[in-house]
Amino acid sequence: MLQEIIDLDKEIFLVINQGLSNPVFDWLLPILRNPFTWAPLYLFLIIFFIKHYGKLGVVIVACTLLNFAASDAVSSHLIKKNVKRIRPCNDIEFKHEVNTRVRCGSGYSFTSSHATNHFAMAFFWIVLFRRKWRHTLWLCLLWAAAISFSQIYVGVHYPFDILCGALVGMSIGLTSGYLFNRFVPSFIEKKQNLTT
Repeated sequence: MLQEIIDLDKEIFLVINQGLSNPVFDWLLPILRNPFTWAPLYLFLIIFFIKHYGKLGVVIVACTLLNFAASDAVSSHLIKKNVKRIRPCNDIEFKHEVNTRVRCGSGYSFTSSHATNHFAMAFFWIVLFRRKWRHTLWLCLLWAAAISFSQIYVGVHYPFDILCGALVGMSIGLTSGYLFNRFVPSFIEKKQNLTT
């Protein structure tokens, strides 16, 4: 059963990595997966949260960073170091079939930290803002999915790495979002009442 899943995973990988090859994706998807591409967005969000929400905004930024740190720790240090799955671009028996479009890296493949981290942040923001801004759900999902999909296309992750990373990230994001809504606003309100 496990071998059948691995074989299917490789087949889907090849459909995406080779079958979808085109000049537009070759140019765009390596850019999408690069963290520096999104630096202006992160800077904008930090400024927006703090300007729009004040002290609560500072806490939102801090909790976003904690959410990211938690998801990265689970993916990079807990799961990857125990599963130890080789990246497709580093697999001696498979890498000759892989179109590697970025530097492969020496780390393990399962789960994708890109997928885990970005889905964790996406679902944290979805829980916080979906009622205030109805487009938050689709924008966050599209953003996380595009970055995650690009990891397959450039040859550094299998689809199953992405799927499981996304599920782990979603769980972390939903949990941290719930905890934020449950405790943080009331804590800040109580603190403000004590100082007035």
